[in-house]
Amino acid sequence: MIRTGLTLSAFLYAGAASAAPVLAPVWQDHAVIQRDRPVTVEGTAVPGAPISATLGDNSASATARADGSFIITFPERAASAGPLNLTVSDGDGEVVVSDIVVGDVYLCSGQSNMAFTVSAGLNGYNNIQSSTDPLLRLLTVPQDTAANPVKEFGGEVSWQSASPQTTGGFSAACYYMLRDLRQALDIPMGAVHSSWGGSQIRAWVTPEAGKVLYGEDQMALLAQYGEDRLGAVTAFAPTWEEWWSGAKGNAPWNDPDVLEWRAVPAISPWNDWGDAAPAVVANVWFRHTVNLTAEQAAAGAELNIGIIDDLDATWINGHPLGINHGWSTERKYAVPAQFLREGANEIIFAASNSWGEGGMQSAADRLYFTPTGGETISLGQWLYADGDFTQMPPRAPWDANAGIGVMHNRMVAPIGQYAMTGAAWYQGESDAGLPGYQDKLRELFAGWRQQFGQDMRMLVVQLANYGALESQPVESGWAQIRQDELDAVVADGNAALVTAIDIGEWSDIHPTNKVLLGQRLALAAQGQPMPMPVRAVQQGDVITLTFSGVEGGLRAYGGAYPLGVELCGGTQESCRFVLAQPSGNTLRIWGDGQPATRIRHAWADAPVVNLYDGRNIAVPGFEVEIAQ
Repeated sequence: MIRTGLTLSAFLYAGAASAAPVLAPVWQDHAVIQRDRPVTVEGTAVPGAPISATLGDNSASATARADGSFIITFPERAASAGPLNLTVSDGDGEVVVSDIVVGDVYLCSGQSNMAFTVSAGLNGYNNIQSSTDPLLRLLTVPQDTAANPVKEFGGEVSWQSASPQTTGGFSAACYYMLRDLRQALDIPMGAVHSSWGGSQIRAWVTPEAGKVLYGEDQMALLAQYGEDRLGAVTAFAPTWEEWWSGAKGNAPWNDPDVLEWRAVPAISPWNDWGDAAPAVVANVWFRHTVNLTAEQAAAGAELNIGIIDDLDATWINGHPLGINHGWSTERKYAVPAQFLREGANEIIFAASNSWGEGGMQSAADRLYFTPTGGETISLGQWLYADGDFTQMPPRAPWDANAGIGVMHNRMVAPIGQYAMTGAAWYQGESDAGLPGYQDKLRELFAGWRQQFGQDMRMLVVQLANYGALESQPVESGWAQIRQDELDAVVADGNAALVTAIDIGEWSDIHPTNKVLLGQRLALAAQGQPMPMPVRAVQQGDVITLTFSGVEGGLRAYGGAYPLGVELCGGTQESCRFVLAQPSGNTLRIWGDGQPATRIRHAWADAPVVNLYDGRNIAVPGFEVEIAQ
């Protein structure tokens, strides 16, 4: 559910009521602050209040602005395990943050593979039991969304030292990266983990990035949703309705009888309906008629249709009430009195599902209609109609899993200007098949650097192998995301691609070997080069592909030749597997007499790879143009 969070006035009131400043929520006991960077402390107090602060033996002061906000800056510090206290006072009260250490701080973000926990991963139990380290400190941001940036997280947070009591539920990729960095650098390490399974990248971008990527109109609509949800839904609904009408030529929200309705077998995911079940990927319509007295209709109401997986678009008597996405969000919609009438009122919604369980996820008692000030009406028997259409609908800018910046606003923005040395990003599965991922990564990086420091190093995990095994060259949405990740890293200048293409599991989207992934992330964080294709040149019948970041030479395990090397012309049909010979930091590929304009490696959702360098770091998936 998108929340607007504390308003600024509420935030200021909280500070005033406690007679002490209120600091940005990341400032908790046992925090790790970034070495060799100025230390910025943000907070709020009574407007105009004089703010004084100490951090160890440094002092600083400021005056709260007219909106109550203040920023205090301390000089940079070298790495140190010696505990510091931060004290901030406004003259009437003070707040103390204790046991602060100085080292390197990382942001770890993405979707479910970044959220995947140590306890669920390879050798998790043993690694948890040996995890005690008082100078490796972890903070997990609670999952929540907001239409506009806010100053507080969706729940309490705390810094916790690594131990058997704390590491099991933490991000495995993030923990193993920091564990290895602790061993390599011997300084304190801090990780802020902020991830959400199934999220698209656009949910993590800043409002400024949203304007660049999606335009002023979409951002204005999102801002409207923060203030007037029904107004924003009413403005967006024609986009959804035009999409459906353009494809199917009907409008069930206005005329439900254009569909063929059957009784819903059970209030449950439609996957459980046996022979009556629609396909997994489908748009399925649901209908219920609620009868109201004149008094009930005049009062307005709240409608709850429970959790809908993945998306819903909901109307009553032809009026749009809500268009949302979210696997854990109950769809509760305010119903204005002017939408209702005495007698029969038609509730209708479309549930759109792209993976896993579809449709109703809540128990029957969570589906109800409550007139304002009146008794709740249970919504029992429903009808359904298979839309016979598998294309997924347009997503609203406030969408829970793919709204423009809605996770940034609630799960990154409240961190404030808290200096960090780098970020690890593991995401992309939910963006497969969608255009523009490289541009979105560019804007994601820009937003993080604006907030946490312009020299922040970006570590991008190239998607692991998952999906159908292929014996012939294929087109692949996952391979295209991997290419976009590679291109974004190359274009950035202070980023690294860390491939997981060899440590996935074709039958499980959540590979368990995050230990090896953490090792690679730690190497990349320290500036160790990763294998990357540079240039392919053809001379006669031989094409030479040169790599950077190779140590110890390239080698093919399990055979004489690397697997998954393709030559392609201008079409997908022209792609064919070819033999290649590794030599030092190059691959030599012999032409086969057919036109070739590009080389691809591991171009599939779940490629089988065997090409590594001397450190056993896999060569990533890629496509490279051939220079003639």
